[in-house]
Amino acid sequence: MHILAYGVTFIVLLPFLWMILLSFKTNNEILNDPFTLPKTLSLDNYTRAWSTLKMGLLYSNTFLIAAITIVIELIITFMSSYALSRMVFRSNKLKNAILVLLLAGLAIPAFILLFPVYRITISLGLLNTYASLIIPYIATSVSFNTLLFTGFLRGFPREVEEAAVIDGCSLFTLCKSIVVPVIMPVIATVFIFNVLYIWNEFPFAVTLINKDSMQTISLGISQFKGRFNIDYGGIIAASVLLIIPQLVFFAIFQRFIIEGMTAGAVKG
Repeated sequence: MHILAYGVTFIVLLPFLWMILLSFKTNNEILNDPFTLPKTLSLDNYTRAWSTLKMGLLYSNTFLIAAITIVIELIITFMSSYALSRMVFRSNKLKNAILVLLLAGLAIPAFILLFPVYRITISLGLLNTYASLIIPYIATSVSFNTLLFTGFLRGFPREVEEAAVIDGCSLFTLCKSIVVPVIMPVIATVFIFNVLYIWNEFPFAVTLINKDSMQTISLGISQFKGRFNIDYGGIIAASVLLIIPQLVFFAIFQRFIIEGMTAGAVKG
């Protein structure tokens, strides 16, 4: 079993390891001899990627958009999921219709939304602003986040909340002091998935952002593709710089993903 696990791990990591090796090669080496070790370990591709793309600015733009988006997402989707799992609806049909709409939201590809979102963004005067990305990111994440929270909250014992209410807890205090600490694994899972989504998102970014100073990291990498030529070494080096923070982030928080997804599956 250990040999099988190591073998699967090697197969999964092989493309990334190969990409790292290619990032140290010149464009001629990449095109003519891509499967051998680089003749010299040069950091020219990384230097060119960092200076040309202004990676520091791209990182800061992406971090800022992700931070604002995720805070708003968590607040909105926690409240909506708490309402779906706790509030009494006059008609179950209404509640079921809301759940069906949320499920349908998961099936809508982002590409279908690009044109209407683009027109709305122009009409609101938000093109080339952080808000032009934050609003669509929030809207596209509502379905997944709400369903994940709802599945967990349905298994949360109501008796605990009832006892807190009897002791005089307000709804805000109940959620802040009792419910939120218990569902932290799910909150962490939602946080991680949304960070990774925003970090890699490209369709909305390329449609709604035209200014270099507002670009996210996934959009900035496309600058290496010229009209008549492509800087393969620069693209690969920039891709490594794009992926490494995600790997570090995932390695640190992977246990929260497992706990959150398992808890949601069991208690939903």
